[in-house]
Amino acid sequence: MSDPVIAAAAEIVQQADPAAVQVRSFFDEATFTVTHVLSDPASGKAAIIDSVLDFDPASGRTSTSSADALIAYIREQDLEVEWLLETHAHADHLSAAPYLQEQLGGKLAIGRHILTVQETFGKIFNEGTRFARDGSQFDHLFDEGDRFSVGSIPAIALHVPGHTPADMAYVIGDTVFIGDTLFMPDYGSARADFPGGDAHVLYRSVRRLLSLPESTRLFLCHDYKAPGRNTYAWETTVAEQRSGNVHLHDGISEDDFVAMRKARDATLDMPRLILPSIQVNMRGGHFPEPEENGVSYLKLPLNRL
Repeated sequence: MSDPVIAAAAEIVQQADPAAVQVRSFFDEATFTVTHVLSDPASGKAAIIDSVLDFDPASGRTSTSSADALIAYIREQDLEVEWLLETHAHADHLSAAPYLQEQLGGKLAIGRHILTVQETFGKIFNEGTRFARDGSQFDHLFDEGDRFSVGSIPAIALHVPGHTPADMAYVIGDTVFIGDTLFMPDYGSARADFPGGDAHVLYRSVRRLLSLPESTRLFLCHDYKAPGRNTYAWETTVAEQRSGNVHLHDGISEDDFVAMRKARDATLDMPRLILPSIQVNMRGGHFPEPEENGVSYLKLPLNRL
């Protein structure tokens, strides 16, 4: 294999014992988001991937019922959280990572290209100098190929841009948490029309992911129930994606995918929570600093996106 990072990821997958990697997933229907808790039974260590803070845009109020369900599960299973992993700065939900970290500990991590997102959206939201654009809101910034572990389970970080410039996938044992690169095979692929997104780059990122062993388990960040399917789903395999993904199955060329993706993206509305989500998530899930009255405010840039 000519890609050394993918070769290293494939080795981790091939050497993993699937029975020794446990995943419990929590679906938030309000944002169609799936949060995953991966744990190592041998050590009791765990990672939380892509958590959700409940948010009502009409009132501006947040709540923690989704995050509290994770906390209850982790305490019930007597797990120790090592990592709070974000696959990217989400545009459809607010991250609950700071709240979870306060309750459970663990290092908050994202890909290093979050700096690009912070610079881009720092300008869009006209953030002042108090907003650091150096990733310091996170405990760890992953680079392509960085090795880490969850307990005794080896892991590696993959940079898979295209949906945004900062998307990461996390290979942990025989599982990969792929964020918004792909959806279930009957639903297809992520949009690529956000600032910094690129359909050509997304195609190449997906082909890298789908060069992993066919048995590799892929865990998704979202599901929207494709027409004809009555249940939500968020786990698939490399083999299922290669044979059946409606946008990116084997044999689809880059040019054909890009043409389809651009045409499809032109018909899509902006995500309902993109403006509040990005402002919070580019800060690692923290709210903007309170103003002199002690209240945090989110901005609504007019005619900008």
